[in-house]
Amino acid sequence: MADAASQVLLGSGLTVLSQPLMYVKVLVQVGYEPLPPTLGRNIFGRQVYQLPGLFAYAKHIVKVDGRAGLFKGLTPRLCSSAIGTVVHSKVLQVLCPLSHALPPLADSPFLLQTSREMVARSAATLITHPFHVITLRCMVQFIGRETKYSGTLSAFTTIYREEGILGFFAGLIPRLLGDILSLWLCNMLAYLINTYALENGVSMAEMKSYSQAVTGFFASMLTYPFVLVSNLMAVNNCGLAGGLLPYAPTYSSWLDCWSQLHKEGNMSRGNSLFFRKVPAGKRYVWDERRFR
Repeated sequence: MADAASQVLLGSGLTVLSQPLMYVKVLVQVGYEPLPPTLGRNIFGRQVYQLPGLFAYAKHIVKVDGRAGLFKGLTPRLCSSAIGTVVHSKVLQVLCPLSHALPPLADSPFLLQTSREMVARSAATLITHPFHVITLRCMVQFIGRETKYSGTLSAFTTIYREEGILGFFAGLIPRLLGDILSLWLCNMLAYLINTYALENGVSMAEMKSYSQAVTGFFASMLTYPFVLVSNLMAVNNCGLAGGLLPYAPTYSSWLDCWSQLHKEGNMSRGNSLFFRKVPAGKRYVWDERRFR
């Protein structure tokens, strides 16, 4: 219990600290660009037009809503983090004695640990996804200045009344697929590096611990499109300006969303909040103002 409580507290602290970053990322993922591009230099030193980065975007939010505005959606996100941590821990406790009884898994530590982690993560994601949906919609309200999802409890009522039970699980499938794929890629790459690329010995122990973090970074980059599609589907056609044109069309399914993003070349939109190149063929808020 003490270990679970400490994990919840640590997770809550990290959630609060990372909230402004996630807020900006979500607005960028939706395609909301209220600030015009500026002429700058890319990492190779060439002059290009770039969209404002994290700090300029956050400064704009503070200008509109004050510093507290950077923490919209924090309450449901904290609930998601705390509940997810507890569920993840409890599922692992239940699975530990059961998984050792399965011969195919018991003979392979890699399969055993990864399978347990997959089930635990999936269970936590499934249970906390309604809070994730509410978090995203609270953030996206910034675009249209709505107050439809002003509180966590009232948001549950609103979603159930307008969309039914399925509304709480909008975007769940790509999120689950992304989590599972990222986990297996990360663990498999780390296993291969630790087993075949690094020599055994005390001097290699620290390197092996770093390999998990490095492979996790690459796995998250490869599976980022699933995160983007999941977040877009969570706010798609929900009655908020950020889930409607000109920011996003009404997608019939997450596969339709994936297909359209792929055609537009926007599969990595929001992945980087620095050195953001202006995409071709896209109209943004500053364009609309210019033509009025």
